[in-house]
Amino acid sequence: MSPAHISHATTDDGPRPGEVWLVGAGPGDPGLLTLRAVAALGAADLVLHDGLPGPAVLRYVRPGAAVIAVGKCKGAVVMPQSAITERLIEAARAGQRVVRLKGGDPFIFGRGGEEAEALSLAGIPWRVVPGVTSATAAPAAAGFPLTMRGIARSVTFVTGHDERGRLPDSVDWAALARLGGTIVAFMASSHLDEIALRLLAGGMAAATPVAIVSRATLPDQAVLRTTLGTATLDARRAALPTPALLVIGEVAALSNPSEIVEIARQSHG
Repeated sequence: MSPAHISHATTDDGPRPGEVWLVGAGPGDPGLLTLRAVAALGAADLVLHDGLPGPAVLRYVRPGAAVIAVGKCKGAVVMPQSAITERLIEAARAGQRVVRLKGGDPFIFGRGGEEAEALSLAGIPWRVVPGVTSATAAPAAAGFPLTMRGIARSVTFVTGHDERGRLPDSVDWAALARLGGTIVAFMASSHLDEIALRLLAGGMAAATPVAIVSRATLPDQAVLRTTLGTATLDARRAALPTPALLVIGEVAALSNPSEIVEIARQSHG
């Protein structure tokens, strides 16, 4: 454990002067913010936020605090990661109470680990406030589970693009095709065609159910249900707005509570 990390148990309601809190904003619905996240926003002097936390979430920032957008907008970087990290360190050294607000959970494809490492190297105390990740929130909001006895006993989280915006070379899609269970792909919309082709080439059936959950938990949430073989064409026709989460596996075909209950009964029997 790094000496800069605040490792002790605490009931603090927000960062102290000179501290940085990496706070998860959840998937978008402000009702899914944690109590600790709301308290942190109410105590901060400076909030640096990504693109996902919208006005309904930012309303919890205390009046007079500085609020700076540092996320991406349609692929355009508002502030480079190096500049974000530098700003966090400078503000903390100046004695400010700093919140780095991230969509979902800071440590699930949110670069929270990178920022925590940089803060530790700079000797800045930091803490993570976990958030509700879209990986679990999106399927739940769409009405289907990620795991189900008799259908899916494992879940794999994977990113659909790397720091260059390309499909990650480090992901073995053929292995995922053989693994079974449920695959949840973040930031995968722009590479859906490549993902589908690689999974099909790895042996996954074209009839495998796919669900694309767009803007999960928000008022304009939309869900596209398709199959791996037709997902690319169907998604192009639907033109769903981002952010969107890609869920691949048998659970993506479940669509109502009665169907889920019936399958559960069969698995028990």
